Formats: sequence, structure tokens, C-alpha cells
Amino acid sequence: MGNRLPRKLEQKMQLVGEQIKLARLRRNLSMAQIAERAMVSELTISRVEKGNPTVSIGIYLRILYALQLDDDIICLAKDDTMGKALQDLGLLTRKRATKKE
Repeated sequence: MGNRLPRKLEQKMQLVGEQIKLARLRRNLSMAQIAERAMVSELTISRVEKGNPTVSIGIYLRILYALQLDDDIICLAKDDTMGKALQDLGLLTRKRATKKE
């Protein structure tokens, strides 16, 4: 697979970048202002807004914090329905025979 993400993941990264950009624009903040608040360069803000997958999650957190959206990160993997179903399958209890008197 190399350094490239699968196309589906690239599209999701681009969507996240677009959402961050829209959040910044709704707040009427420039890239320079967010860069200063997040303690990153404007180039990094641009890379995030384009959905560049090489930017670390820590940088995303800084930017979300600068936009006062850092609580949104808690929603990641929140509703893990598949994981919960798999866990429930593994929790089957063994049945024992009744005691003989």
C-alpha cells in the first residue's frame, strides 16, 4: 500500500479538512490567526484544510482546540456497533447441568 491511503480514506480526510475550513470561515478567522492560536504554520493549516493525511492527529487537535471544537474528537469511534457485537458474541456464558441430589 505504501504511503498512500485507500481512496475511501483519502475522501474522508478531504471531508474533514473541508469541515475544518468551513468552521474557520464561519468564525471569520484567517489562516494566520488559527496558525498562531494552534502554534503551527499557515502551511500546516493549509495542509489540514486540504485533507493531507501526513499531518499528525496532534496537529488536528491543536486546530480543533483553536476553533473551540476539541470536544468533537471524543466522538471518534464512539458508536462502535461492530466491536460491541463482537464483544457480546464472546461473552456467551457456559451452561452447567443442575446439581444432582
